[in-house]
Amino acid sequence: MISSKNRNLKLLLVILCGSFLACTDQHTNQEETTVTTSSYITVLGIAQDGGFPHINNPAEFEGVGSGEINEELVVSLGLVDTQEKKHFLFEATPDLPEQLDLLRREHSGSKNIVDGIFLTHAHIGHYTGLMFLGREAMDARSILVYAMPRMQHFLENNGPWSQLISLNNIKINSLKADSIILLTSNLKITPFVVPHRDEFSETVGYRIDGPNKSVVFIPDIDKWEKWDRSLVELVASVDYAFLDASFFADGEIPRPMAEIPHPFIEETVSLFAKADTKTKSKIIFIHFNHSNPALDLANEQRKLLEEQGFRFAKQGDRFFL
Repeated sequence: MISSKNRNLKLLLVILCGSFLACTDQHTNQEETTVTTSSYITVLGIAQDGGFPHINNPAEFEGVGSGEINEELVVSLGLVDTQEKKHFLFEATPDLPEQLDLLRREHSGSKNIVDGIFLTHAHIGHYTGLMFLGREAMDARSILVYAMPRMQHFLENNGPWSQLISLNNIKINSLKADSIILLTSNLKITPFVVPHRDEFSETVGYRIDGPNKSVVFIPDIDKWEKWDRSLVELVASVDYAFLDASFFADGEIPRPMAEIPHPFIEETVSLFAKADTKTKSKIIFIHFNHSNPALDLANEQRKLLEEQGFRFAKQGDRFFL
């Protein structure tokens, strides 16, 4: 028979162990320690359009196959409103089926597979996943796709995308630059135009405002100096900034990098050289080309930037709004 004294001692040990585990768990994800709200962003992919491993790179495929390196899905964010039981997707990537399944399994609540898809532009990693909504795959019914005027025109006037519209697989919701959309009672979305290689459509970033916090999402842009807005001022105005991190530095790939003038991570970092750690921690790099050394969690350059406060998106991260 256990004495009252021993029973109380065991109870105390259980409580202390539980408290320790709770504290340990809180530190596994910095954002989980913030006040939890009904709305949040979740990272569903971090790779540039070609994904990781990348086509014609046998070593990368072998590394993933052996478990030495991780596969990374193409860049995408999920936006969840648990109060209204709705979830939205930013970008329709070639990994759309898996990313929608991640939303369903880990962030379920909505009766719909997705309550809306926001597109940034007409490059392959950002819209081609729409094909899975067509008659050859899901044969979806009236899934809302939010698109800017040129993006909408491109979809409406080019096959096979036009068939998605004519068969009512998708329904286009027109966007206007710098105009606010009241997505739910908790969420506001504002698209804004950014400079990029706009062969088939304009390119936009998005500002997402929740009940308490705000986000900007700019997965693709040309050099910051080509933009008529100040990145420093933009970052100061929000809580989280998901920024184009296609390349770490010049010379990373064997072709003239002026042909693909994304801002290097080094260039973005230099703009915030005098910023405090709190400001630097707002920046979350995303959209990594397969050549980017920052994909390696143990990379010394990445670790140095993390010590300064900068962050790197990881699939599964949540950021409460």
